[in-house]
Amino acid sequence: MPTTKKTLMFLSSFLTSFGAFVVICAVLGTQQWVRSTIAVSDSSSNGSIVITYGLFRGQSTQELQGGLAEGDKDFEVLGTLAQSSPKTLHSVVISFLTLSLATSLLSAGFTFYNSISNPYQTFLGPLGVYTWSGLSASLAFLASVLFVANVQSNRLSEELARALYPPHPPAARRVEAHGYGYSFWLTLLVLLLNGATVTIVVLYQRARLRRKQEMRKPMEDAPRDGILF
Repeated sequence: MPTTKKTLMFLSSFLTSFGAFVVICAVLGTQQWVRSTIAVSDSSSNGSIVITYGLFRGQSTQELQGGLAEGDKDFEVLGTLAQSSPKTLHSVVISFLTLSLATSLLSAGFTFYNSISNPYQTFLGPLGVYTWSGLSASLAFLASVLFVANVQSNRLSEELARALYPPHPPAARRVEAHGYGYSFWLTLLVLLLNGATVTIVVLYQRARLRRKQEMRKPMEDAPRDGILF
């Protein structure tokens, strides 16, 4: 059976790893990833389109100073995008976050198992916790970087605006501003929680190693005659 100290420390790391799992669920389920304002002008009207969306769903509003504006639209991100590099990269972001969700759950399972057992020398021990927590943090970080690259370089918001409001006659569009919402910034919390999981386990292992060294020291310092006796 594990010691009380080990149980408490691994239960603490279970809470942080399970917290990362909960946060990733919120990241996937909320729509406040980015809010883009796109200026629109053509021969008959000018104004802007405001699009707020997450990984799966979003909402758009058209604000025109001249001409007839369409009503607010709710849309599905992947269903709105045509087959293109923005859609492909957006799918990769979703895949990475889904994998991060799975690995954070595995990390939570490993930490809980270590709080009730002593699998030190196997992958079920601290090595497994390091692996799954590291993968979860890495995948969440990559997903956030790829999302920003898709919005900024691949013009994801403009692609959505073009699909939602087909210009007739052709309209000139340019992005005025991008604002990243709390759903996006929650990915940083995922990194912190996974980092806390690893830190707690590292501190426990160091304390355990130090305790072993202290137990060996009296034997090493004992007189040879006493040891022989």
